[in-house]
Amino acid sequence: MSTLASTPALDVGAMVTGLGGGIALFLYGIRKMTEALTTVAGTRMKSFLGRVTTNRFTAAGAGAAVTAVLQSSSVTSVLVVGFVTSGLLTLPQSVGVIVGANIGTTFTAQIIAFKVTKYALVMIAAGFLVEVIARRERTKYYGIALMGIGLTFFGMGLMSDSAAPLRTYDPFMDFMQRMTNPLLGIAVGALFTALIQSSAATTGLVIVMASSGLVSLEAGIALIFGANLGTCATAMLASIGRPREAVRAGVVHVLFNLIGVALWAGFIPQFAEAVRVISPSYPEVEEASRLAFESPRQIANAHTLFNFANAAIFIWFITPMAWLARRIVPDARAAPEDPGRPRYLDPFYLAQPDVALDRARLEITRLGNHVLGMADRSFHAALEGLPGELPPLRNAEHQADTLHAEIITYLGQLSLAELVDPQPRRIYEYIAAANYLENASDVIGASLLRIGRKRLAAQVRVSPGTREVLAPLHRAAVETGRKALEAFQNGDAGLAREVAKSKARFNRMASRAHTHLLKRLVAHEPERINAFRLETDAIDDYKRLHTLFRRLARTVSESDSPPRRAPDADPPPPPQESP
Repeated sequence: MSTLASTPALDVGAMVTGLGGGIALFLYGIRKMTEALTTVAGTRMKSFLGRVTTNRFTAAGAGAAVTAVLQSSSVTSVLVVGFVTSGLLTLPQSVGVIVGANIGTTFTAQIIAFKVTKYALVMIAAGFLVEVIARRERTKYYGIALMGIGLTFFGMGLMSDSAAPLRTYDPFMDFMQRMTNPLLGIAVGALFTALIQSSAATTGLVIVMASSGLVSLEAGIALIFGANLGTCATAMLASIGRPREAVRAGVVHVLFNLIGVALWAGFIPQFAEAVRVISPSYPEVEEASRLAFESPRQIANAHTLFNFANAAIFIWFITPMAWLARRIVPDARAAPEDPGRPRYLDPFYLAQPDVALDRARLEITRLGNHVLGMADRSFHAALEGLPGELPPLRNAEHQADTLHAEIITYLGQLSLAELVDPQPRRIYEYIAAANYLENASDVIGASLLRIGRKRLAAQVRVSPGTREVLAPLHRAAVETGRKALEAFQNGDAGLAREVAKSKARFNRMASRAHTHLLKRLVAHEPERINAFRLETDAIDDYKRLHTLFRRLARTVSESDSPPRRAPDADPPPPPQESP
């Protein structure tokens, strides 16, 4: 009873409000900073990942660097999933990036461990000023990022002030003494992290408590181990309903953290001693205050050392981890693919515009291959095909129309996201590319098939000589389409220029075909006039196809590049060309 009487009263309402508000500001600041940095630096980070993930070591280094800059391992995971499904990264390479991403998350803890909360309001004010007065969109986002950092630190300050009364509250201090039991500390850290969905916030709160003298190094390490387990819940929840590659990335994240914690949970005292050796000490500070001086930096170093040590171990087991992830999340059973349904478009990627643009590029390329397949079959169907050969092409046109609508809808949703140059221009170019391909399918499914139907109805036979004259036009149009689609897919401006210069050569071929038809106009053949009209229409249709394919090539700007290369500054789109 005397102990309870000596315990000072605790204003629970004020403390909970302060801690809750501090955590909310911390999380909101982290989110705004991540969103802003992802918007302005996402393209560079994506290109960086694509260039340097050539082996397990560079992949891990790239994952650490990208996560340290973007301050979000989940954003890094989205970029990785996008690369894996695009065929630009293998699953083992992606595991290396995820292993490195865990190292990158320690950057936040290292910053928090410095006494930076006193600069919080200065950062908030400066960031707000930059956002308000900046004219360039990118500069505005840098201001938002700075304001986000300030809000993070301000939230840290609120948490610290709110937790201070706990230092003299004996029941809480008794509970923290029991936290030396590593299993209890791990469980509390995991549960708290799973509830608030942020290991960074848990780490920040542990450092705040350590700076107030509330948490020993051993207890702080147990809580951080628990935070690494709790963040697995975030990874798995985020992967529900997502592409299988995203689920595998979540599984790898869980395996990495779960096995890592299991390896070190029994060696927390030894781990703590190693951290004390590498961390600064303050022997000149009196014993009562030394914990508050030394623990924040020690806990931040423990977080970094833990993730570095795990990365150094697991980097040698990347292939087995990738194999295990495939076993846990096997490939779906292959089902007959509907050409009219999208394969690559998924709302999961809309949060990362650069990745979403890559997905749209893949889908437009798929639409282009479908249209080229139609173009390949069009010559035979129009000029010599049997009645049963026409409906499949008509059905293929309907499939192209459906897929085109899905692409335009997806790009429309993407246009509502936070975008910076060159993303809006790329959306415009991709919409134009999809439109040109859909128009090409209309030429095949409507005009050329109409020629086939009229030929069958009038019982007109196209002579072998005329087919020999028209066949080069068909081949040239299809070849132009193949080159234009390759230029679009790879961002090859040189190939696009080559396609754009093919107009004069194609027109000469069309003129020779017209001359041949005029000479045959006087031939004594039945239905010669009807045949002349149909053959002339075929020439005009292939000229239209050739024009549409050249326009497709012209959506490739001089600054476009393959997904693995970093984009440069983008000029405005070229003017449209008349047929």
